[in-house]
Formats: sequence, structure tokens, C-alpha cells
Amino acid sequence: MQANLSRSAAATVLSLALAAVALGPAASPAAAATIPAGSGSYTDSRPAGTSGPTTNTGAPTTPKLTAAAKNKPVPTNDWWSSLAYQRYGDNPYSTPMYGHPLTYQATSGGLEVGYPTSPAVVGEGRQYEYAHKADLTVGLNGLNSPDTKADDWSDWTVTPYWSDGTRTLRTTIGHGMPFVYAKGSGGDARITTAGTPTVFADNGNVLGITVAGHHYALFAPTGSDWNVSGTAITAGLGGKDYFSLAVLPSTDALATYRKYAFSFVTGSTVAWQSTGGTVKATYSLTTEAKEGTERGTLQALYRHQWLHTTDALTPYTYVSPRGTMKVRESASFTTSQKNQGVLPALPASSGVDKARLTGYLNEVANASDPFSGASDTYWTGKALGRLAQLVPVADQIGQTGIRDKLLGLMKGRLQEWFTAGGASEFSYDKDWKTLTGYPASYGSDTELNDHHFHYSYYVYAAAIVAQYDQAWAADSAWGTMVKTLVRDTANPSRTDSAYPFLRGFDVYAGHSWASGHQGFAAGNNQESSSESINLSAGLVLWGAATGDTGLRDLGSYLLTTESEAITQYWFDADQQVFPGSFGHDTVGMVWGSGGAYSTWWTANPEEIHGINVLPVTGGSLHLAREKAAIKRNIAEMERENGGPAVEWRDLLWQFESLADPAAAKAKWDAGNAGYTPEQGESKAHTYHWITTLDTLGAPDTTVSGNIPTSAVFAKNGVRTYAAHNYDSTARTVTFSDGKTLSVPARSTATGTGTGGGDPDPEEPGPSTGNTFRLKSGGTLTTATDGAAGADTLASADGVNRDGTPYKPTVYEIKKVDGTLAAGASTAFRLRVDAGTKVGLAPQVRVSYDLTGDGTFDRVETFRYFATDPVTGWEEYTQAAGAAAVTGSLGDLRAGTVRLEIWNALGNGTSQVQTGTDAAVVTIPYV
Repeated sequence: MQANLSRSAAATVLSLALAAVALGPAASPAAAATIPAGSGSYTDSRPAGTSGPTTNTGAPTTPKLTAAAKNKPVPTNDWWSSLAYQRYGDNPYSTPMYGHPLTYQATSGGLEVGYPTSPAVVGEGRQYEYAHKADLTVGLNGLNSPDTKADDWSDWTVTPYWSDGTRTLRTTIGHGMPFVYAKGSGGDARITTAGTPTVFADNGNVLGITVAGHHYALFAPTGSDWNVSGTAITAGLGGKDYFSLAVLPSTDALATYRKYAFSFVTGSTVAWQSTGGTVKATYSLTTEAKEGTERGTLQALYRHQWLHTTDALTPYTYVSPRGTMKVRESASFTTSQKNQGVLPALPASSGVDKARLTGYLNEVANASDPFSGASDTYWTGKALGRLAQLVPVADQIGQTGIRDKLLGLMKGRLQEWFTAGGASEFSYDKDWKTLTGYPASYGSDTELNDHHFHYSYYVYAAAIVAQYDQAWAADSAWGTMVKTLVRDTANPSRTDSAYPFLRGFDVYAGHSWASGHQGFAAGNNQESSSESINLSAGLVLWGAATGDTGLRDLGSYLLTTESEAITQYWFDADQQVFPGSFGHDTVGMVWGSGGAYSTWWTANPEEIHGINVLPVTGGSLHLAREKAAIKRNIAEMERENGGPAVEWRDLLWQFESLADPAAAKAKWDAGNAGYTPEQGESKAHTYHWITTLDTLGAPDTTVSGNIPTSAVFAKNGVRTYAAHNYDSTARTVTFSDGKTLSVPARSTATGTGTGGGDPDPEEPGPSTGNTFRLKSGGTLTTATDGAAGADTLASADGVNRDGTPYKPTVYEIKKVDGTLAAGASTAFRLRVDAGTKVGLAPQVRVSYDLTGDGTFDRVETFRYFATDPVTGWEEYTQAAGAAAVTGSLGDLRAGTVRLEIWNALGNGTSQVQTGTDAAVVTIPYV
């Protein structure tokens, strides 16, 4: 049996074992109450002999909160959780916390602050980290606090609190915040530096210093004066109680940062909206003017954010473990992404042999123990997920008897867990304001780990049941228990007094955290990003099936946001995040300080790569957006593994099929006999998945539907559109390329779509024909294993070059054969950057020499793209429209395809990206 261990800590296994020896039965209240929840129930006390949150020695522990915060539910699985969860009894302060660009650690004397900019590769090359190292400590003269507590928090900020009886200190810190805001009493402001600082600016209450190569600005109230004595920097507060500091991207940024020194951040909030196939999110800070009237601020955006915002950014940047962070001069910004669709199952296809699939289905439905002996929350969840994947598959091929048997098995097991008093149940902890399933596993009880992983399977399975039995899912029946699990893991409410807002999902980081105590030098971590996605997909399906559009749209926001984070931070799809010294194309887990090519339980490459794939569901389709990254991922796994996958071959076949269905099908055909499925998988599901994608083609994520339960597949230039309609009436689903699909009530429909066909200007991209990458050196290539790079586009020398190539950068491929695809057209997706130069405009021309005789038979010139004067890639696509077209297309026979790009306007050079999926031209041929 594969031991799929906790996503918390390597030390967790040992500490749990020691705790089990030392603890014995844990104390429980004398009288436990049962709380009704529709037809279900849970308790307010743990079952006898079980434990709740403990320290590493097994001692019970409660949250470290001030009196002001004691009744506020703690988001236990966050980047700063160690402030509230004292995992180690000898550390009542915190472990390192990674806010980015700054890092922090609470100590008796105040808050250590660091800005790590040089990565280290450790663990025999298996982990990269930008480890916390204090540049300075923010405190008060004489402060010596016995502990640090959480005093307040919001969506991505937190306020630690220190008190030694004479002095009190509060600091507000957060993701993306270059500032630390401090409020203190009982002593002068004190900054203690790690080494003797170099002063580069001294303006009384404003001091610029350089420590360990990093530039900081210190701000005391007007009228105060900073005094530097060795490594101690102090300032009297003149009857005020506030001061601040900022890490500067450069010394010449001091004036800009000074403007916002006294605009103190008091809170942070994200607001999301999922409408018409687009997910928008606005990230806002609230501020208080300590001096003057300025209420603005500066925020550093992570890569997954600035790639999807059109808001203006400054030229300032920071280093982080997530790649370059870009600074915005505002208290808010908005991101916009196409919704990543979810289906209850892949659609029906002609390639599936119904008799063979029925045989595989019966193997599961008629097994002597369909749950494989599972008793704890995690393994029971995986077994439920395994059955849930097969229900719509059985229904699809008319096997209603198998479908109903599987539904009965799922209902029975869910109802056991959803009813207090049996061998398995859920119990509420009033101190930690959390719901824990017993029997627990992998620290879900003692460390509050992994609730979103475990419960994702229950929510997803319940959503499948609700698709076929709405009465079962009603609040008066079992729906209330499902919603209670949702409240524990992904509560959208900030006013719920029983559960925190989005317990484990870090809205600014863009992904969830798994550890409930964050008790590590590397910060918090998440291994199985795909099990986090499983919860988001479950919310989409549950919300759609029960008519709860709020939960459905929450699921869309979480899934779409985390999908981009996974793309960038787990798979490094653009090859712009991992340090060059880190020799891997993927990581098994992300840490606050970096990432690791590892899992908690094994160094087997199959599990390292597969842990961010399982479970494969209709919520996994988002992975197909970066097909080149999937291919690199599979290639690395096989290199590290010394050959193709063996143990988790089914998971990795399905993963590969999202990029190359034919290759995955060939592996299935060669190796489907005699293998043992991964424990959350079955031959029925794997066969259906691989065969369906081989028939319909890989998901085409360049096109999206206007409902979240829709998807598109493409093979040889032909798209297949699919959508599930949970409504009681038929509806028409519209896709971003203009195609529509009529979907009957409570049904899945598939087809080639009607009407439309125009590219969506908001999310254009290559989708038909053969796709070629731009490669530095002037070539177009189908290879996907090259390194990312950039080429320089010459200046237009101040002359209007619109329509006529001037010193163009040329990319070409020869000896191309292809048959013209009816209705298709040239597409391209390019990333260009003019830096801070004003008035530049790159322009593209694509030419076709149909026979390779040196004469271009077809020339297509597209309108130029006006770049902005802000450093950062911008996307230029065929959606700009054609400016001029000459000649006709025909079949290619040893033909030549050429792309030219030049600056049509301006007086300066710019750049075009090469070597990535964001540097491609797609020709209308098959």
C-alpha cells in the first residue's frame, strides 16, 4: 500500500509516533453534545482516546491570541500560522514567515526583517531556498517580551503583538508589502541591524541605510530624529506611537517610498467575480493616514498576478522565490483570467469500447471491499473519489445499474461519516474553530494539517451524488454536513464566528498551504497542489448541482487562481521562476522559502511528479494549458526514474494525455495488462480518460465557455465543445471563439459547435494547425525543450514603419508539408517588452512560400501593437487584426513559413520573448 504521507513535515512522522507513545487517551469534556446538521450530525467533543492540536511534545495547545482576537477564528493554515500555533514549546514567538519580498521572524525583542535575494540549492540539489536571514530587528528600547501573539489579521496581512508589562509593540506585515508598520508604547523606536549600516540619506526623521547589501528607509514621526550608534538605531517618538520602515528596490526610490511612509495599512481584502467565463479579482488594502492625508500605498505583485493585470506598474521590482515581483503604486489592483472549466467527467466519445469499459466498471462495483479497508479521513476520501469518477462514466454508456450501485456505496459511506456516534465522525473544536474527522490521519488532528486535501474528496463525491439525487443534497438532508466541511476548509464568509475565512487558501500567494502550524525554518508548505484543486473543482460542481452560485463562483476563483500559481511555482512553465542553479523542471512541493524536488514520504520520481497530478478528474483539465511544461515534466520523470513510470503509471499516462494523447494511448496499449492502479484510480477511469482524449484531442484551454462547467478539446484543427447543464431547463453555452452549444437540462452535451469561430480578443491564442516556437537565432521549431530567451527588436529610428518591415527580426522554417484546414487562419502569441521606452510599437508579418521555390505566395501583415512604458512582458496576438493580406493560401509542399517582427514606431529597441509557449505562431494547416 502506497503511503501517501502528510504534506506537513518530515519531522511530523516522528513527532506523531512519539506523541502516540506519550499521550495515551486525550482528555475530553465530561458531556459531549451532538449538533444536528440536516439528516447528519457532528459532535462538539473529540471521540475518546483521540487528540486535538498539540505541541511537538504532545502537550495540548490553544491559539496564541491577544484578548482582542481571542474570539476571532484563526486561519490556521497560512503563511504566518506559527504566530498563533506554538508547535515548539521552547519557541513562544514564531518560526520564519515569508511575506515576500520581506521575510520575518518574531523574537523577544521584536520583529526580525530580512530580504533574501541570493538563492541556495541544498539537499543534494533537490531544494532551492531564499532562506530568512535578519538584516535588522524592529523593536523598542528595552523590549523583552515573553511571547508574541496574533493581535489582528485580514486576507493577507497580520499584526503580531509583543508586551513585557512595560512596553507594547504591534507591527503590521503582509504579502507584497515592502513596508513594516509599527505602533509602540513605553520606549523609543529601536532598529537593531545585523551589521554596521551604511547611511546613504539622513533627513532627520527619515533615514536611508544599507545593510547586507539591501537598502532600507526608516521613518519616525515628523520632528523626531534617528540616532545611529553602531548597530543600534533609535528615535524618540515625540509623544506619538508610530514608525515604519521599507525595503527599497534602489536608493533612488527613497522619495517615492517616503510619500507613503505614514499611510499605514490596516487591512486587506480580495473580492472576486466569475461572469461569462471570466474570473476577475480585486486586491485592496485599507489604510490610515498617521500624518498628512496620503492614503495610497505600494504593493509588490507576484508573477501570477502581474501576468494577468492591465493596471499600471512602476519600474520597481523585487526578488522573490516566486520570481520577479513588480511594484504598483496604488492601494488596489485587479486581475482578469479566463475561467478554467470543470466537467463532472470527460464527454462521451466514439473511441471508447463500451463492453471493455463495462468490464472495468464491474471490477470496481463488484469488489469485495470497494473502499480497500480505508478508515481514516484521507484514505476514505480517496476511495470516495475513486468511485465518484466512475458514476458519470457508467451513466454515459447506459450502465445505470452500475451507476446506481456506485452511488449507493458513496451515499452509505458519506452518511456514516456525516453522522455522529459511530466508528467515524466529525468533531468541532471550539478553541481552534475547526472541524476534524476521526479517525484522523497525517496530522489533520494534532497539527491541523491537510483539511483541504482530505475534505476535497468528500465535497467532490457529494457533488456527484447531488448531480443524480438532489433530494440527498438538500440542506434538510445531507447538504448541511457538506456545507459544514466547506465552512471549515473554504469558508467565503469573513463574519462567520465558527470558522475562519478561507482557512488554507492564501489569496495573495495564489495557492493553499498544508501545514496547520507552519513550524519550519522554510515557512509553510504545500505538496499536493492537485488535491487543493480537487476542493475547488468540488466547489464548482457542488455549487452548480445545488444551485449555490456563490460557492460555484468561489470554486472558479480558487481554481483559476491556483492554476496559474501551479503553472508558475510548481511547474515553472515559463522557466522564469526557478533559479538557474536548480536543476529541475518541476517541484514536488512549494515552501515559503522556495521549492523542493521531493515528497514527504519517498524520493521516487514517479511520486514526486505524480503528487501534483492526483486525483485526475474533470477538474484537472486546467493543466493542459501548458503542454510544453507537461512534456518537460514527463521527460524529467523518465530521466530521473531511469525509464517510464511503473508504480504510478496510470496517473502519469493521464497527465501526459493532456499534452500528447497519442503518446499516452500508446503507453496504455503497451502496458495496461497486469499493473495495479494507484489507490485513487481504477482501470475503468484510466481507460476512459486516455481513450477519450485520444479520440477528441487534448483540452484546448485557449477557448472557454461562459459557464464554469464547460471545456473544449482539439484534434487536427477540429474542436469539440462540451458542457454540463445543471439547470432544470435547456440552455445555450457560448464559447470565447463565438461557437455555441445547446445543452439539454441536467445533461452533458458535446459537439463541434455552431456559428462564431472568431477569436476572443481578451484571450487569443493559437489553437489550430501546427504550432511553431520562435527560437533565438532566427528559426521556427516544433521542439518544446529549448530554453526561454529574448531577442532584440531594432529601433524604428523615429520614422513611421507601419506596414513595411524595417530591420526586422526574422524567424523561419523550411520544408513544411501541410494540408490547408478549412476555416482556419494564422494565429500567433508573442510576448513583447519595450521596458520604460515610450511610443514603441512592434509589428508582425507572416509569409507562406507554398512550394519552397523562394517566392512567397501569401503575405499577411498584422496591425502593430503599441507597448506601454512599463517594464514587463505584454501579449501581442493576431487579435490585433490584419492590416494587409496579399495572395492566396494552398497546401504546403516542402514550403517555407516566415515570421518577421519589427518596431513600426518609436526611437528605441524592444524585446520579443523566445523559446516558450508564449512565443509561437500557428499556421492553418493539418
